[in-house]
Amino acid sequence: MTLTQTASSTPTLTVLGALRPGYERILTRESLAFVALLEQTFGQRRRELLERRKAVQAKYDSGGLPDFLPETADIRARAWHVAAIPADLRDRRVEITGPVDRKMVINALNSGASVFMADFEDANAPTWDNNIDGHINLADAVRKTISFAQEGGKSYQLNEKIATLLVRPRGWHLEEAHVTLHGKPISASLFDFGLYFFHNAAEALARGTGPYFYLPKMQSHLEARLWNDVFVLAQKTLGIPQGSVRATVLIETLPAAFEMDEILYELRDHSAGLNCGRWDYIFSFIKTLRTHADKVLPDRKDVGMTQHNMASYTRLLVQTCHRRGIHAMGGMAAQIPIKNDPEANAAAIARVEADKLREVAGGHDGTWVAHPALVPIAKAIFDAGMPTPNQIDRTPNTQPVTAADLLAVPVGKRTEHGLRENIRVGIHYIEAWLRGNGCVPLYNLMEDAATAEISRTQVWQWLHHGAQLEDGRVVDRALFDATLAQELLVIQAEVGPDRWQNGRFALAAQLFAQWSTAAELADFLTLGAYPYLIQV
Repeated sequence: MTLTQTASSTPTLTVLGALRPGYERILTRESLAFVALLEQTFGQRRRELLERRKAVQAKYDSGGLPDFLPETADIRARAWHVAAIPADLRDRRVEITGPVDRKMVINALNSGASVFMADFEDANAPTWDNNIDGHINLADAVRKTISFAQEGGKSYQLNEKIATLLVRPRGWHLEEAHVTLHGKPISASLFDFGLYFFHNAAEALARGTGPYFYLPKMQSHLEARLWNDVFVLAQKTLGIPQGSVRATVLIETLPAAFEMDEILYELRDHSAGLNCGRWDYIFSFIKTLRTHADKVLPDRKDVGMTQHNMASYTRLLVQTCHRRGIHAMGGMAAQIPIKNDPEANAAAIARVEADKLREVAGGHDGTWVAHPALVPIAKAIFDAGMPTPNQIDRTPNTQPVTAADLLAVPVGKRTEHGLRENIRVGIHYIEAWLRGNGCVPLYNLMEDAATAEISRTQVWQWLHHGAQLEDGRVVDRALFDATLAQELLVIQAEVGPDRWQNGRFALAAQLFAQWSTAAELADFLTLGAYPYLIQV
């Protein structure tokens, strides 16, 4: 099948977003025909898989618990490997992540990291301009023509040696409201993937790399199978050799933790391993087990990687990936430099070092950082603990992981401080997201949507189950309302009157309160907030 044949037999997409100067580079007739083909072929299947999510969740809401699938036991038991690793993905010891902002793309590629994950998902508020500008930026980055001139004269361009580029499209649950097929918004996943692949797959291969991706928010191997089928059709349609696509799956939902082998198996010809998406994983733990009164979490700060459920999840990921001959990637260090407090900065760096020492000792083949200043810190630790390009042939802890291990409830306290922090951080992030900023520095951490998801779902969980704080008070509506009012005054003092007046704090607080106190837990804040974002 050629692209010309495809275009002639595929319905035309309707683009509702503004066609600003330069956008015609990305939104060509051919690229839109390619995206239309993907949507026409896979759109209904995607919607059916989302309905399946609801049916599975209903079982958990009725008292059931996630478990390893009996029907796929043979896949877990058999010996098999994923495809051989491309040369420029063998060493992934430090990966930096960030949105597709032009300056960020240049700085991340120049950061000294092995990989830059350019993010259309949680670190990117999906305004039309953010998304299309992002595609222009990545097309320029692939061709190494990207540059940026800042007001005041400072300019940015790529170094000779840069990180390998991976791209994270949005998750299966999201839609792109600015592009429709038959009057309905299309899949945001297929839109992001399709445009990037169409414009850059052949170019990347010609330059000795390839079309490499990170895949978010999956909940089952059937969703991985859908991605694999997308890859097969995309490569066939554009004449790209099969197996050129490589994708790392973020294991950031509790159900997916029980299907790691199966997810790798579905993507085995296109797999680049698995990653511990730790913050979304905590969010998913709350969301999946939302009706279970015995699964109420302590303060967010207490749910660290040494908790039994989190340590078990990372151990299983290393075991699974190494058995299948592929990378097991560690989680995010979200710290950013604290320039005005050397003591606090030293303490933050010590936490990063301890986290990365744990990861390299546990068998991870690389790790994530959110800020370029952390790249040399993480790299030094992995250089010392992993002198080879990866440690796929080494699995330090082979103790089997059970369902009970993955479902163990983290221990710790529930405090007033934890409640206040959830409210304040959640509102700060949502407000920034509504203004089009998805990567937000808050209280010395670089936060994305996962942080706000934990914040609002944890408040919902405490309210829903009447959780008791360490001082004996029950988290009820009266306590929440009073605390919310107080924290809004704190935020107002933090940002100042002009920022408060010109920002979107009232709407952010309204949405946070609505989601926190609803009878049913909303699946994703990015779904509920999206209509307000696209009116900006």
